[in-house]
Amino acid sequence: MQSTKQIVQRLIKQHGTNDPTTIARKMGILILFEDFKSIWGYFNMSKRVPMIHVNRNLDEHLQRFVIAHELGHRIRHPKVNVPFLRANTFLSVDRIEREANEFAVELLMPDDLLYEHRHTRMTIAEAAATYGVPVDVAHLKKF
Repeated sequence: MQSTKQIVQRLIKQHGTNDPTTIARKMGILILFEDFKSIWGYFNMSKRVPMIHVNRNLDEHLQRFVIAHELGHRIRHPKVNVPFLRANTFLSVDRIEREANEFAVELLMPDDLLYEHRHTRMTIAEAAATYGVPVDVAHLKKF
C-alpha cells in the first residue's frame, strides 16, 4: 500500500501541479462554494458526480486547504461517507480525518517547495503560513 506522500507525489506528477482546485477539476470533481455556519466543507457523491462543498465564508487560503482535504477523502476514502458516519454511528472518524489532513499537508507543502527554503531559517509554522496550511496540522508533514 502506498504512503500518502507517494500518492500525492504521483498525483502532482500526473497533473503537473499541486493546486487542489486544478487537480479536482481535472478529475471531474465539481467544487461548490456555499454558505455554511459551522463547517468548513465536505465531500459527497450524488448520482455518481463527485462534489466538494466549501464554505464560501472562509478566507482563500483556508478554502484551498479544505479543497485539498476533501480531495484527500475522495482519493484515500472513496467509499466512506464521513458526514453519515458522524451523524449516524458511534464509529470514530479520527483516523479518516487525520489521513485527509495529512494528504492536504503533503499536497500543499510538497518536498520540492520546502526544499527551495533549505538555506533559510524558515520554520514549519512559517512554511505552513506561506502555503496556506493551518498551523495545527503542519506537524503532519513527513520529511
